[in-house]
Amino acid sequence: MAPKFRLWFEHNGKPILGKGGALLLEKIARYGSIQEAIKKVSSESRGTKKISYRYGWGLLKKIGERLGHPVVIKHRGGLKKGGTELSEVGKELLRYYNRIETYMKDAVMDEDLWEALGLKISARNKIEGEVVDLQKDKVIAKVKIEVTLPATITAVITREAVDELNVKVGDKVFAVIKSTEVMIATD
Repeated sequence: MAPKFRLWFEHNGKPILGKGGALLLEKIARYGSIQEAIKKVSSESRGTKKISYRYGWGLLKKIGERLGHPVVIKHRGGLKKGGTELSEVGKELLRYYNRIETYMKDAVMDEDLWEALGLKISARNKIEGEVVDLQKDKVIAKVKIEVTLPATITAVITREAVDELNVKVGDKVFAVIKSTEVMIATD
């Protein structure tokens, strides 16, 4: 089994952008032409129907109307010799979609994250200890854990994580060791 997800954005309860729309915006940004973008989206999208020029423009118009700002700017001839480009709103929407999609893919495929959620943790990576010092600022928190070896492990994690775990000095916690970081877990 493998986890899967579908990402889409909504605004005021109405869908704004999903994978197909993001792909269309990406191709417009790359090729500077809605016609070329639609050809590329249609040829690269496996398992989905080919899209028409009319459908593509309709989708872009609907996204813009729902956001209250156009996501593309069309140039007719002149100095630019025609073409289509993303508006600032379109660029930001695509950046945000790609950032969230990357984050979600990483999270879904991160076995260590699933382990931290209690689904499975290897004993070799889990060390029990007691919180002996806790320092918080607006963004991060520094948690010192005295382990029974005796040794002290320091983990730098987000303040949000400390608050969600409700970690206090004197609590029994686990230091979960990843190759790149030390995470904190409670029972």
